[in-house]
Amino acid sequence: MRKRILFLGATLVSIAFIVIVVGSYVIVAQTVVSGDWTADSTDTKDGKIHLSINRSAGKGHRNQFGSDFALEDLQGLSQSQLAGGKVNFRLVREAGTVDFEGSFSNGKGSGTFRFTSDPNFVSAMQARGFDFEKSDSDRDRDRSDRLLSAALINVTTALADDLKSVGFGNLDVDDLFKAAIFKVDSRFMAEMTATGFPNLTMEDLVKARIFKIDADYVRQVHDMGFADKDFESLVKFRIFKVTPEFLSELKSYGFTDLSSEDVVKCRIFNIDAAFIQKAKASDPNVSIEQMVQMKIGVRRMKDSF
Repeated sequence: MRKRILFLGATLVSIAFIVIVVGSYVIVAQTVVSGDWTADSTDTKDGKIHLSINRSAGKGHRNQFGSDFALEDLQGLSQSQLAGGKVNFRLVREAGTVDFEGSFSNGKGSGTFRFTSDPNFVSAMQARGFDFEKSDSDRDRDRSDRLLSAALINVTTALADDLKSVGFGNLDVDDLFKAAIFKVDSRFMAEMTATGFPNLTMEDLVKARIFKIDADYVRQVHDMGFADKDFESLVKFRIFKVTPEFLSELKSYGFTDLSSEDVVKCRIFNIDAAFIQKAKASDPNVSIEQMVQMKIGVRRMKDSF
């Protein structure tokens, strides 16, 4: 087995994969990586701990990961230990196990970690068409990083099976990471399909999660009178905080037949009730486009106001 030793503060060791093919069987050796960790339980909700992982990526670079973890996911770490003292705990996931050692004081901790991958996970994912040897978007990112990330994010074969069960199309390892991070699964796909969006890509579904676009919001937009709008219009509505209340406000001033672009323009250029009142006093027949022109200074209100 080939070992690669990196020096950055303490010695960090990364043991690369060895893949041996014997007949029709694929044997994948373990990957072991190590580095530093810090933790903070003083600024999180629901009893969670913010855990940050740091490891050398070579050539003076470091890879970092940070997320909140439930205390029960960190085996061997108790609430009382967060107050102070030495600790040894572990995060056990399908992709492998992360062992931590160090100390805590007043809810904050630090130390070193060692990640050991599970070869069965790599083989199981390969059987499902997900090759952790490859990555479309992170070509320079090594396998050990992908496996460590899979453990920290909790990428599972169950998630892979779930995504493939709905015939989503060609998915790769990066899609698994996106799905795990943003909670995209077959149930969410079905929910969005049922609301009139049957052909969303993984990128679309990630956007939906980021901007909190779900069945309830789609129905809300439909109730606002935009039942035939495309997915990108929903994204714009979320970004610019288009609400039923805002739309009702526009309609109360006579703007009853607005396009989604008109509504978004009103948000972008801060065309609210106060500005509409001024514009209407100047010109009762003023349009949305004319108010936009007033906002950007290429059109002036009439001198009567």
